Amino acid sequence: MRLGNWVTAIRPKTLPASAVPVLVGSAVAGSEGAFSALPASVAFVCALAIQVGTNLANDYFDFMKGVDTPDRLGPIRVTQSGLIPPRTVRNAMIGVLGGTFLLGLTLVYIAGWPILILGMLSLVCAVAYTAGPFPLAYIGLGDLFVFLFFGVGAVTGTHYVQALRFSHDALAASLPIGAISTAILVVNNYRDIDTDRKTGKRTLAVRIGREATRVEFTVLLSVAFAVPVVQAAYSGVLFFLLPLVSIPLAVRIVRIVLTRTDGPSLNRVLAATGGFLVVFGVLYSAAFLLR
Repeated sequence: MRLGNWVTAIRPKTLPASAVPVLVGSAVAGSEGAFSALPASVAFVCALAIQVGTNLANDYFDFMKGVDTPDRLGPIRVTQSGLIPPRTVRNAMIGVLGGTFLLGLTLVYIAGWPILILGMLSLVCAVAYTAGPFPLAYIGLGDLFVFLFFGVGAVTGTHYVQALRFSHDALAASLPIGAISTAILVVNNYRDIDTDRKTGKRTLAVRIGREATRVEFTVLLSVAFAVPVVQAAYSGVLFFLLPLVSIPLAVRIVRIVLTRTDGPSLNRVLAATGGFLVVFGVLYSAAFLLR
């Protein structure tokens, strides 16, 4: 079985949504003198693994539910296309999430029961996103899931395993990261509105329509910039304005979303939004470390 097929299955372009929150959470911890390399590294690996496990679960369960058809506009899915047998994808998902649980016990040992609860919820939701009788993605809760787990949970959790305490700064930092991570999903669902509607996948984009989904995307990126502006105004620390350097990139992305509906253009926007998250996350992390 070709390695390239597995690279396709894990969807590398989505991985910034799991890596950047760990970077930002670690930067907040570092700004407080609480950075710790071991838990930060373990959190990074676990975050990536949960993202990969979620992607494999989506690939498998969307195919089994008949959602992934030859008409879909998005990047190739390995189960639907026959590149990897469904059973193999399912077993890989179980292996990745099982390994994540075992590795995550290191963080539970370091930081205690709050991380156990967060970790278990993350693993359950990684599967429940597309599996079970009420999959989150199919009932319009996917956006909320991404914001909570790839934003609030990931950033504050990464900070907590290092500082061993709750931080209002970490909570504030989680908001723009969660907003941009959610925007990545919004582009994906915006692209797939027509095919999802035909197959009964009632994402939030399907429920509210194209125009409102464009508004949602624009609002999410606006929130991402509003938070550091408020932080700069409240604290007097102008370094918090560093993420505003990425505004031109955001404007280009929003312009395409507002004017294009074809699959190839939106696939490029999907990748560009992931890249934007990386740029924003690096600048935002620098702001915390320089303050």
